[in-house]
Amino acid sequence: MIERQIVAQKLKEYAIKEQIFAYLGRLSCSHIKMQRTPLGERITVYTSKPGLIVGKKGANIKNLTQLLKTKFKLENPEIEVGEIKNPELDASTIAKNIVNSIIRFGPKRFKAIAYNVLDNTLKAGAKGIEVVISGRGLPGERAKSWRFTAGYLKKSGDIAENYTDKAMESANLKSGTIGVKVSVLHPEVVLSDNIIIKENKEDITKIEEEKIIEEVKKERKKKTRKKVKKEDEKE
Repeated sequence: MIERQIVAQKLKEYAIKEQIFAYLGRLSCSHIKMQRTPLGERITVYTSKPGLIVGKKGANIKNLTQLLKTKFKLENPEIEVGEIKNPELDASTIAKNIVNSIIRFGPKRFKAIAYNVLDNTLKAGAKGIEVVISGRGLPGERAKSWRFTAGYLKKSGDIAENYTDKAMESANLKSGTIGVKVSVLHPEVVLSDNIIIKENKEDITKIEEEKIIEEVKKERKKKTRKKVKKEDEKE
């Protein structure tokens, strides 16, 4: 009985998210988080373009709140907009931008689009990124799969499963459907196999002492040279 309730609740949450994506536009929203509170359901829509989601004087939020009340019988849904400060590190936003670029410029430029994304993500500070583009919509008679990687990215283990940001999107073209998978390793993730070499303080002091001794020797040599020059001039 409990299992059925959990499954029904998850299906309802999935239907609510799909309705929000359909109303606001899938390409404009990154991801949605839902949280049940004593006052009602709190729905947070994450996006890099909050002004586009809110609308003029909050019209989109008001209309969406009323739609969720009537269609899903939610008593007091609270819709919030969370801004993604660095969209170049968000896997969902990156995947949506790739899909939007492929739809806009065509599938023939998918390589240039992918390499541009890799460059921008690494410049933003990511440790690693992987982009996989596949499907019948790519140039060629058969379905192909292209993988683009840059930086350092874990493929297995706890970091790959729980700390790697992953997203999937698809683009429906006349030639076929293209799937896009993006995996990003954020800069704040601490790797377990990261080795930090500490410098020995004794070695540092010895090096500093040797530098001081060399400087003193150079000054003495300069002084002796000056004395020799003065004696030669007197003679």
